[in-house]
Amino acid sequence: MGKIDEGEHADTAPATEVVHLGRDPFAQHGFVNTPVYRGSTVLYPTLASIEVKTQPYTYGRRGTPTVRALESALTSLAGGADTKLTASGYQAVTTALLAFAQSGDHILMVDTVYQPTRQFCDHLLKRLGVETEYYDPLLGADVAKLFRPNTRLVYVESPGSQTFEMQDIPAIASVARERNIWVLADNTWASPLYCQPLALGADVVIEAGTKYLVGHADALLGFITSNERAKRHVELAAGNLGVCPGSEETYLGLRGLRTLDVRLARHQETGIRLAQWLKARPEVSRVLHPALSDDPGHALWKRDFKGATGLFSTILNPVPKPALAAFLDGLKLFGMGYSWGGYESLVIPFDCGTYRTATRWSAPGPALRFHAGLESVDDLIADLAAGFDRMKAVAP
Repeated sequence: MGKIDEGEHADTAPATEVVHLGRDPFAQHGFVNTPVYRGSTVLYPTLASIEVKTQPYTYGRRGTPTVRALESALTSLAGGADTKLTASGYQAVTTALLAFAQSGDHILMVDTVYQPTRQFCDHLLKRLGVETEYYDPLLGADVAKLFRPNTRLVYVESPGSQTFEMQDIPAIASVARERNIWVLADNTWASPLYCQPLALGADVVIEAGTKYLVGHADALLGFITSNERAKRHVELAAGNLGVCPGSEETYLGLRGLRTLDVRLARHQETGIRLAQWLKARPEVSRVLHPALSDDPGHALWKRDFKGATGLFSTILNPVPKPALAAFLDGLKLFGMGYSWGGYESLVIPFDCGTYRTATRWSAPGPALRFHAGLESVDDLIADLAAGFDRMKAVAP
């Protein structure tokens, strides 16, 4: 068996690509998996070689065969020019922002962004002299009305964190490109299999590999994939910041990649079934899931995405806190914990009304974010039904 090179992947389906990209078994004595390379020191055979530093690996922080295998596979899947792995998804966010933003710049950040990204902008970037302005995710091309002479970048995240508003990335990218403004996209919800923001006009794609890429809730990892014009900026930032993924974590990312297609299909199927079931419940006011046909962002999702994953939210009707606690505390298959993308189902309560600034968030009752894991969907529904029974017992 040979290997699929990056230039050949256009002829194969994503299900095949995730199995074969980044692998070269006969360079590894026939073993199908690239091994874990652990190390800092890399030896040079001659004085001449250490002076020119042209060998493929020069120091552990600058990459290993394990790192290169995963980076090359992710670059191909995203249709990019280069990928840099990071130690977490949040480090991917901060590295990408620091690759472009500099003192005196104005940046536009979607109001529905992952909250730690907002904190980074409001604290560290502000201290470095970068002004962040938050914008309504539904603006589309009208985001151009917010451009200033010193606007450096527009940051998109579609669907939005927690509340799942869809953004018109091609429209935003089109007006940004006219002004030579960079577009950075957080694509963690969709993964490279279900959305390719570079093809939609973005310059840089950021993902938390901790989620669906690793897929087993056992490693932290991030990655940044750039187009040709952006890759040097990201490369310099990653090098200057000493960005470096862990050896074991990188291997777990490679392992997760091999089953990404089949896992996402199951997450999607279960997530949509749960969303539809919850939508029919009398306790639920609204379900926030762009793959549902009546969702406000469904047309954009259908146009730009190839699938949906297992993450979505619901808004309950008003209920007292003890009743909500009875619902959540007694769940047996849904754990309460942050992160998502693993094999296990999760739920967390949230209230983003306290920190959004460009838009107003209000809900009639408690908001819950669900992650649909790989369990039997019938068992998950039974667990939720029992939870609603407990809720009604406390607040009939």
